Amino acid sequence: MTSVSSVTLNRLIEERKAWRKNRPFGFTAKPEAGADGEVDLTKWSCIVPGKEGTIWEGAALPVTITFTNQYPAKPPRVAFPKGFYHPNIYPSGTVCLSILNEDEQWRPSITLRQILLGVQDLLNNPNEKSPAQSEAFMDYTNRRKKYEARVKEEVKKYPSKV
Repeated sequence: MTSVSSVTLNRLIEERKAWRKNRPFGFTAKPEAGADGEVDLTKWSCIVPGKEGTIWEGAALPVTITFTNQYPAKPPRVAFPKGFYHPNIYPSGTVCLSILNEDEQWRPSITLRQILLGVQDLLNNPNEKSPAQSEAFMDYTNRRKKYEARVKEEVKKYPSKV
């Protein structure tokens, strides 16, 4: 693991404990192992389920959360796989969400659980005021049937095993 401040490390240890006690159904989040086999608390592999009753239902969407040495003062980077189709996901996969932006609604008190639930909510409730991907944004705002068909393709790429 890279050199991590004690504030960051202690917070991530607490986040891991809290997650184990109270994770939402269908979600997973665990720190990755580094090249040396040691747990790297700064990089987490997560699964965000598509919310029941939405066009994302049935998906188990992979998300990576990368925490910097400035966490929790600064938000982590949250990303889907590169090229993920959604109006608020950059082509790089990075999530555009106000609670993950230090100039908007990020607060050091925001937890891993809140981040992942916020990402799940964003899937079905895109923010039209903050487009990050032109094709998905144009489809969502002007060609809703095409948008929904493309979302169904994304769901098929990441089927839930539950």
